[in-house]
Amino acid sequence: MLPFIGRRLLLAIPTLLGVATLTFFMLNVLPGDIVETMLRAEGGNPTVELVAAERSRLGLDRPLVVQYADFLKDLATFDLGHSHWTVKPVSEEIFSRLPVTLQVAALSMIVAILIAIPLGTIAGIYPGSIVDYAIRTFAIAGMALPSFWFGMVVALAMLWYFNWLPPLGTASVFKDPLTLLQQLILPAVAVGYRYSAILIRMMRSSVIETMHEDFVRTARAKGLAAAAIIRRHVIPNSLLPTITMIGLEFALLVGSLVVIEQVFSLNGIGRLFIESVSRSDFIVIQGIVLVLTVIFIVVNFLVDLAYAVIDPRIQLG
Repeated sequence: MLPFIGRRLLLAIPTLLGVATLTFFMLNVLPGDIVETMLRAEGGNPTVELVAAERSRLGLDRPLVVQYADFLKDLATFDLGHSHWTVKPVSEEIFSRLPVTLQVAALSMIVAILIAIPLGTIAGIYPGSIVDYAIRTFAIAGMALPSFWFGMVVALAMLWYFNWLPPLGTASVFKDPLTLLQQLILPAVAVGYRYSAILIRMMRSSVIETMHEDFVRTARAKGLAAAAIIRRHVIPNSLLPTITMIGLEFALLVGSLVVIEQVFSLNGIGRLFIESVSRSDFIVIQGIVLVLTVIFIVVNFLVDLAYAVIDPRIQLG
């Protein structure tokens, strides 16, 4: 186990370095000048001399290679720099909002799993049946409908039938968990439905494939009850590819909550990303991309560990 963890940590370094380098240079060639944006936000048209003086103060007039070297040096000490707009540390800006996004993502994935595993299993056991067609239609609809649209429809339905809407803002999970749950449940259902559609298709295919394996035929020949075959053999063996998809989708989900956070007024990392883009605050965008990359790497690492727990035949070498 320890050699596996060490090897994955070593592989993570060039991955992070590549993402950091690509992000840095791409953001620096994109149109948009934070200095002009800031000065215009203060009112009036800034003069060329004022813009040049401000760029010099922020160190943006230095050669790009020098800025890149300083960026890597700071990154080596886990320093993501300071926002040019708010002057706060980027890490403080990100980690003050990241918990909200992670809570929405985790709750959405729980909703997706609770829907996908039973429905995908039933569809795989009875392929071609009316139930299978109904579940596949449900899944296709989930993939076709945008999450923000579905979320707004659910919110309007709750208002129409129950005269209830979630409270605005984002409560603390430690101080007021019930209010936080009310704020997160609708976006979690909206996003979870879409991701359940992807997992249903994966689970259905895995169950159909597993049902034709020799060990399932052997279990039937021994007279094992159908329910026991499904529970002991089909579901555990069908979960491996689904878990891979869950890990990948969760990592992507964290970075794709931009619109849903805007719709439900959640103060998460997606909203910070939108704010940073509108301000041309590239150093914050750069930090967000790096943090999301780390989350992606960690989630994939945990997926590999889950393999060994579910299927002892898999060795982590």
